[in-house]
Amino acid sequence: MRMFRLHPALLELIYKGTVAFLSPGKSLIVRSRIINRGLILAEHLFKKPVFDCQMCGQCVLHNTGMICPMTCPKSLRNGPCGGVRTNGNCEVKPEMTCVWVTAWERSKQMPIYGPNINVIMAPLDRRLQDTSAWANQLSGRTEIIQDEWSS
Repeated sequence: MRMFRLHPALLELIYKGTVAFLSPGKSLIVRSRIINRGLILAEHLFKKPVFDCQMCGQCVLHNTGMICPMTCPKSLRNGPCGGVRTNGNCEVKPEMTCVWVTAWERSKQMPIYGPNINVIMAPLDRRLQDTSAWANQLSGRTEIIQDEWSS
């Protein structure tokens, strides 16, 4: 499943299609615990093996080159720390390419959401850990966090 990582433009289209598919059922998704649990299971089964998803409940893959920023050893959501090595590797795990170096490169391959790499995101709300990012997005929970943070 990790082969999907090699195709950020394809993942971007899948993301856009998923938004279009789920949006009409927004009110049902927000109200139904069964659907919510199903979304959590689906996210765990797909996003974990493909993106090493950390189930933060506030997925920003489409803003970060289809790379989960929570895989950064420092869990940085708005770009690299000051310790990125000259070869692009992580200061904490020198054998690993910096998540943000990869995100930057991959965002260039994404015609729809690629420019979102420049958007500053709200800090992570840990209360949403292990909840469905799709349900949170459709319910507006993640927009509320962004609005509260940026005001």
